[in-house]
Amino acid sequence: MGETLLPAIGVEILIPACAVVAIAFSLVQWHLVSRVKLSPHGLDSAATDGGAGKNGHAEYLIEEEEGLTDHNVVLKCADIQSAIAEGATSFLFTEYKYVGIFMVAFAVLTFLFLGSVEGFSTSSQTCTYDPTKLCKPALATAIFSTISFLLGAFTSVASGFLGMKIATYANARTTLEARKGVGKAFITAFRSGAVMGFLLAANGLLVLYIAINLFKLYYGDDWEGLFESITGYGLGGSSMALFGRVGGGIYTKAADVGADLVGKVERNIPEDDPRNPAVIADNVGDNVGDIAGMGSDLFGSYAESSCAALVVASISSFGINHDFTAMLYPLIVSSVGILVCLITTLFATDFFEIKDVKEIEPALKRQLIISTMLMTVGVALVSWIALPPSFTIFNFGSQKVVKNWQLSLCVAVGLWAGLIIGFVTEYYTSNAYSPVQDVADSCRTGAATNVIFGLALGYKSVIIPIFAIAVCIYVSFSFAAMYGIAMAALGMLSTIATGLAIDAYGPISDNAGGIAEMAGMNHRIRERTDALDAAGNTTAAIGKGFAIGSAALVSLALFGAFVSRAGISTVDVLSPKVIIGLLVGAMLPYWFSAMTMKSVGSAALKMVEEVRRQFNSIPGLMEGTAKPDYATCVKISTDASIKEMIPPGALVMLTPLIVGILFGVETLSGVLAGSLVSGVQIAISASNTGGAWDNAKKYIEAGASEHARTLGPKGSDPHKAAVIGDTIGDPLKDTSGPSLNILIKLMAVESLVFAPFFATHGGLLFKI
Repeated sequence: MGETLLPAIGVEILIPACAVVAIAFSLVQWHLVSRVKLSPHGLDSAATDGGAGKNGHAEYLIEEEEGLTDHNVVLKCADIQSAIAEGATSFLFTEYKYVGIFMVAFAVLTFLFLGSVEGFSTSSQTCTYDPTKLCKPALATAIFSTISFLLGAFTSVASGFLGMKIATYANARTTLEARKGVGKAFITAFRSGAVMGFLLAANGLLVLYIAINLFKLYYGDDWEGLFESITGYGLGGSSMALFGRVGGGIYTKAADVGADLVGKVERNIPEDDPRNPAVIADNVGDNVGDIAGMGSDLFGSYAESSCAALVVASISSFGINHDFTAMLYPLIVSSVGILVCLITTLFATDFFEIKDVKEIEPALKRQLIISTMLMTVGVALVSWIALPPSFTIFNFGSQKVVKNWQLSLCVAVGLWAGLIIGFVTEYYTSNAYSPVQDVADSCRTGAATNVIFGLALGYKSVIIPIFAIAVCIYVSFSFAAMYGIAMAALGMLSTIATGLAIDAYGPISDNAGGIAEMAGMNHRIRERTDALDAAGNTTAAIGKGFAIGSAALVSLALFGAFVSRAGISTVDVLSPKVIIGLLVGAMLPYWFSAMTMKSVGSAALKMVEEVRRQFNSIPGLMEGTAKPDYATCVKISTDASIKEMIPPGALVMLTPLIVGILFGVETLSGVLAGSLVSGVQIAISASNTGGAWDNAKKYIEAGASEHARTLGPKGSDPHKAAVIGDTIGDPLKDTSGPSLNILIKLMAVESLVFAPFFATHGGLLFKI
């Protein structure tokens, strides 16, 4: 089988070193962002260095005209920023209080279920995959699975919270930099996104690596038990992500729909107008939904794909021969991904200069292309030094011989499939291409045709991503069975730091535009922030495409690990036990989407009524002489999201437990397959439909082309039709769509964690 070129000590240095480098790099980026001062004293020095440098610094002559020396504007921006930060922090603390109770309850449940597999016995048991050996007791798996669940949950919460803190720190700074030019504002927003991306990638990697080494002290040579208990890490990460995505999504969209419907359609005032009572809640929502929720979500994907790969590797030749270097190949790929993303980030912040609005989107797309190309080389190199030339991979009961170049190709296929999904998503959601322009054009005849065109676009946008995922699955399974699929998912997520930087950039730019409007800044500044935001909308859709594609692969890899662990030799689609599972599983994404959409609808209803009430009852509000009551709107969003996130969360968390206990592992395997197949389609179409409607509205508002000007200006009938499409798309793209990828992953990882219990005690109804 051969030895690896990289010794075990090399791995023990490489992985933590890459994580530390990522943390150091994010701190440097944060320091550079913090040099933009939010006080009038700091501003004088910022103005004086405006004569030189890159990315818009040279626009010194415009600075007087743009009000760079106007101290009132700076103070207003600082006030608005602190209101947004306060709202976001208080919401997340409230959310985490409820989620914390759930976390403890579920940890107890995990311990009881897994401990009862062998009747809480403390004596060693025969190993599942090698009956000739003795493994650690089931009680140990229960204890360590519970610990890793809590670790994953805590890391997920920390990822979301840190992201929110960074975004609320950077939003007003981006607004102030927009006065010096679009390039300067772009760099501030992008650096802030990079802080979040690198911190999250480093945290996920470091915590997992430390957990493996600490658990190894107890497990010793029992790697099967060690990596089975590590799967709790993925379960913890994704269960927190579910509540973060659903809760944050309901919050942000209730505020957004309420603000848009009353403000833009009924009262004809601009977006983010300070007279609109829901405007602060809307900007808070961008941070708790799009930033905190997304951070937890991508961390969950990363944790689960790593866990799926490690579980399969532990029962392959890596685990059997105790080859530590090859065993940690998934973590080594992620470590190299951090270094690749670091180099890629410099292309956006240091190597290229943005002088014009038209250069923003290409700069962000360049990030994806550069990181993918560099990572392809990195993966080939890592596979050569960290894997033996030939090894075996567990394949449903047998061992499949695999060469190191084949595994390298599995990762590369996932990486490039991610890029294809990203570009297809961009084609369907960017207003630079014909699909979104056609949707905008359909607004001529009202909201109904806009909705019809938007839905058709969403359904059509599913075709190529599904083919990309299908090819990826076939190639990676042919080369390295289920381990290949897990590594393809990790390949897609290997450039997570760059993906997150691009993703977080969008909501930061959106907030920056809102702050510019509320602070009453020059219309040219609002045009710059709108250009940043429109590019951010497209990149957010690309980010969601990555998340959904990787979720499909992760879910399939976890499904394979579950089937192996539960002792199912084949999943027979003709068996009635499996077919009922398939039907119910395919229905679950619809049930889940119905719950989340209805939650946004009912919360938005309360918000619309409150905004109308304030406009009608506060004298001088429309004239701008009286201040609206922002706090009430923030409270409506907070209360609604906390209350409404529990039923969808319970549906996802309880389904595998109920099906596994009552109907057994065969029916549960059907449920997992059904939810994967239907969930991916709905998630892609929902995200892209919503993204297209949003950018169709922005296309009309910007009026950048002759065609767009015939549909505008703001307040025209086509514009109002576009706003209605945008508000329908809001819960689709920011609540239901992104939450569905967590549904398919979470059910699969939960089934894997509880597989020993279901295999021993499950299927009660069929035993009667």
